[in-house]
Amino acid sequence: MNEAELKSLIALLDDNDSEVFEHIQSKLLSLGTQIIPFLEAEWGDINDLEHQSRVENIIHQLHFNELYILFENWFKSVDQDLLEGVYLIARYRFPELEKQSILSVIEKLRLDVWLEMNYELSPYEKIRILNYILYQVHGFKGNVDNYHDPSNSFLNQVLESKRGNPILLAVVYMLIAQKLNIPVYGVNLPQHFVLAYTEEVSRSNIEMRFNDIEELFNTNKGKVLFYINAFNGGAIFTKSNLQQFLTQINIESRQDFLVPCSNLDIVKRILRNLSSAYEKQNKSQKQQDILKILYMLGEPPLNDFKTS
Repeated sequence: MNEAELKSLIALLDDNDSEVFEHIQSKLLSLGTQIIPFLEAEWGDINDLEHQSRVENIIHQLHFNELYILFENWFKSVDQDLLEGVYLIARYRFPELEKQSILSVIEKLRLDVWLEMNYELSPYEKIRILNYILYQVHGFKGNVDNYHDPSNSFLNQVLESKRGNPILLAVVYMLIAQKLNIPVYGVNLPQHFVLAYTEEVSRSNIEMRFNDIEELFNTNKGKVLFYINAFNGGAIFTKSNLQQFLTQINIESRQDFLVPCSNLDIVKRILRNLSSAYEKQNKSQKQQDILKILYMLGEPPLNDFKTS
């Protein structure tokens, strides 16, 4: 389709006839993300606010359609890479976000920890160094003032502001630890999200080991030594402390509350948090978008783990 034809279609979006509008919208959506730069350029020349809004909605839908496919591919992938999953979530709010910009920050943090690390150290000593670099040197902390803000679900914003909710701070912590071959993984605890430090069965391929669900729940490989609260400065606590927490919130302890969870579980929980945040802001369309992705990932949007 040439430029003149595209201009004509965009002009027709202003038509008051709903059938005409829906036909034109479908036609534009069928052309894919390649027309987004042209739509954005045309948007600047439109004076009517409703007409502008219709163009904006089509741009958003084109980005969302692409993102949905990327999430499908991620879901079907063998490893369901954690960084890729949280990067895709950030792409919902920042569709032009480059993955390399996130990788660069993660690598800088990894290097800062590595420079202080001695692999003959005990697990507790390694965590003390990780905590010092993340919380003292770089100033990461829980976003208690805006706990339910959607920004807490976007990795790029958490890395920039150094503020986040329990699960995104845990993701940052986990990504850095695993890149250093330190066996730290997420634990899908009700009403909170924490980390587990497991026995160092092997120093190779740690990032991949817990992407395999069968490997994940094989208690002969990766016994939990202790737990870490990334939202509270990396505080260390025991299995007994964790079970006491469950008792306090009137939830019966289960094995899956005590052991590492999969990357898919983590991504779905972040999406549930994001859906809840948009609901609190009365942004129903954004909430519905996130619920569509959750449904595609095989997860009913409402369950025991609403926020973290």
